[in-house]
Amino acid sequence: MTDKKKTEAGTAAGAVPAQADSSPEPLLKVTGLVKHFPITKGLLRRQAGAVKAVDGIDFEVYPGETLGIVGESGCGKSTMGRLITRLLEPTDGKVEFEGKDITHLSVSGMRPLRRDVQMIFQDPYGSLNPRHTVGTIVGAPFKLQGVQPEGGLKAEVQRLLSLVGLNPEHYNRYPHEFSGGQRQRIGIARALALKPKLVVADEPVSALDVSIQAQVVNLLDDLQQELGLTYVIIAHDLSVIRHVSDRIAVMYLGKIVELADRKSLYEAPMHPYTTALMSAVPVPDPRRRGAKSGRILLKGDVPSPISPPSGCRFHTRCWKATQVCTVQEPPLVALKTGHQVACHHPENAPDQAPGDPALPGAADVVSTVVE
Repeated sequence: MTDKKKTEAGTAAGAVPAQADSSPEPLLKVTGLVKHFPITKGLLRRQAGAVKAVDGIDFEVYPGETLGIVGESGCGKSTMGRLITRLLEPTDGKVEFEGKDITHLSVSGMRPLRRDVQMIFQDPYGSLNPRHTVGTIVGAPFKLQGVQPEGGLKAEVQRLLSLVGLNPEHYNRYPHEFSGGQRQRIGIARALALKPKLVVADEPVSALDVSIQAQVVNLLDDLQQELGLTYVIIAHDLSVIRHVSDRIAVMYLGKIVELADRKSLYEAPMHPYTTALMSAVPVPDPRRRGAKSGRILLKGDVPSPISPPSGCRFHTRCWKATQVCTVQEPPLVALKTGHQVACHHPENAPDQAPGDPALPGAADVVSTVVE
């Protein structure tokens, strides 16, 4: 993607509220989405608790944009992706697609919507049936939906293979005959078969070699421009998300802690967790060798989603935590146009709880700056 194009995309993304005014109906709207996985014990399988994988998130996705979702492993990103594609049943909340509530639609009720909402899975090895040929795999959506493509099924599948950069003559080959990057392209071709409006990509390049990642990311970008797709891309690689996203949501322990356009988030992050994530991105500049890196090292592990901390969930690892952070959960509010953050003491923004006493040892013990 060229810098000019991304600059234009960043400018458009920075005006998301204006976009919302001119297009009041988002393609996807998520309100208070919750998914708890029950923990059962004993012979009677009584519920003894729950894993709070997704615990109340709100966001919107507008036609033609790319929303990136980032966060540490275990923060609920992939679960959220499966909830909005209705591969999982939500515990609570609402998912609306083109203004229609799809939260609790049955399998038969979701069948027509499967044409419009598709998913690209993380594992290119496990997501393809090794007993089926590529032609059968990519042609499966047409048979499931009872769609007969113009020109015949084989011609359409070969067109899709060509679209994603594969040889159409490999129609009768099996998945084990392809590399990891080629298998992911097969998965992309399958997802695009019915010309969906929304594509959810769950870490589409994390299982691939670094040399192949850029090719797949550029392919997704080219397909978006050519087919007018809307993406929700889930990843833990901040450089990938920066390259492809218009807006970015940062998740921590089942919650969205910051949501902003790409330019604002990378130039002036507001949540301390986002600041720590950004500081961990390596800068390949030999001139900086031996210089202070300014990296923020968060000590300790992410708390358990079975019993998350009270108040702000990040306060156990935050160097800015005060007493109010332990008892009051900060709401996700817009501190400037198009930039929402859930923090009592945000970076690059006015303090929301000035004068509140700091937690003992927060600045010295919870985090440190590595030189």
